Amino acid sequence: MALCTFCVEAQFVRKIEQRTFVPKGQWILGNTISYSEYSGKNYQFLVVENFSGKGYSFKVSPVLCYAFKDNMAAGGRFEYQRSLNRLNNVDVIINDDTDFSVTDFYQLTHSYSGMAVLRNYINLGNSRRFGLFNETQLIVGGSQSKLVSGTGESLTGTFEKTTEMKIGVSPGFVAFINNYTAVELSIGVLGFSYSKVHQITDQVQVGERSSSRANFKINIFSIGLGLAFYV
Repeated sequence: MALCTFCVEAQFVRKIEQRTFVPKGQWILGNTISYSEYSGKNYQFLVVENFSGKGYSFKVSPVLCYAFKDNMAAGGRFEYQRSLNRLNNVDVIINDDTDFSVTDFYQLTHSYSGMAVLRNYINLGNSRRFGLFNETQLIVGGSQSKLVSGTGESLTGTFEKTTEMKIGVSPGFVAFINNYTAVELSIGVLGFSYSKVHQITDQVQVGERSSSRANFKINIFSIGLGLAFYV
């Protein structure tokens, strides 16, 4: 007597249900603004001693996107940043034989960039108020910097002009206050970048530098908080 055993294989399909969070046809208008400043006087930390200086950084980044299908939007973003660093004195002491000092250093930088962006949204569970988004960015921009150090006869100055291209991603969290207004929190994650720097020192010496890099580390210093309107 033959005994036949039949094995029945059950297949389980994982189905992730995606609900409409941002419907097709909506316009997304927003702006992110950040400001920070610092100051120090005779500050000491590890190998840094006698730090005295101050500075600030201001950034504004308006965005305009259109949802061409449910939960997907494309558009553009413009970013402008101005930063100032004034260093009166700092001593770096590594050991008894290795140390150096920087005094009377001043740097003013203006940077600007235009971005093509693609956004993907996903709601948290069944919520229509809270969700996540990921913003893929293609960035072309540049900056101008003025660096001055020393005083009197030892005064020297350098002018730098930088051109940059980047491809990166910026994940974030969105929370709707009402049907049309939302608060957005984003974190920058750098992807690929290329930059070229042209500099002139004391209107005599000319130099150039170019660099490229790939980096997918989360940049906690690029956290942005903004307000967006979905109309």
